[in-house]
Amino acid sequence: MATRNPGKDKAERLVIGLSGASGVAYGIRLLEAARDLGMESHLVMTKPAEMTIGYETELTPKQVAAKADHSYAITDIAAPIASGSFKTAGMIVAPCSVRTMSEIATGVTTSLLTRAADVMLKERRPLVLMVRETPLHVGHLRTMTQLAEMGAIIMPPVPSFYAEPKTLRDLVDHMVGRALDFFGHEWPDVKRWGEDIAKSRRKKKS
Repeated sequence: MATRNPGKDKAERLVIGLSGASGVAYGIRLLEAARDLGMESHLVMTKPAEMTIGYETELTPKQVAAKADHSYAITDIAAPIASGSFKTAGMIVAPCSVRTMSEIATGVTTSLLTRAADVMLKERRPLVLMVRETPLHVGHLRTMTQLAEMGAIIMPPVPSFYAEPKTLRDLVDHMVGRALDFFGHEWPDVKRWGEDIAKSRRKKKS
């Protein structure tokens, strides 16, 4: 286990998982958002996620891990986040690959990431899965239905164009903020319909 800030003992804990789908920017930005919000982040990455970091970003896996307060090896099944007695606010898997999603759905967990996700389900804590796959066949859809019935929140990172994104960062930030909504946190980088957007448009027209 690696620790960046051991002094944040009373902070709300958020588990963040990165699996091997495209879209590691979501998980990386979640780590930064958790820091902004004063949440204690606990990170676990799969080996394919580490490879994807190299494909999609200019960062190394070590640099990504350094953004977390605590990071764990994918094989470390003795890590605190593997136990329900370790209190957390919940977990976000961003991105969530189909393999990871399917493993969580079966309850037959083979890594720390899927074990931590299983803990969230059994302890009735929020588990947000930002599933990155398209198109979806019926097997994918059935697995998502099974997970939803088990209590998981299926949240594909679908861009919201009503927010008028100007950059890739805008698209990522909006989805990250919406994921954090499930934990009761207001991240300022989210533009909300009826507040920031619709009202300002009505004012411009009047």
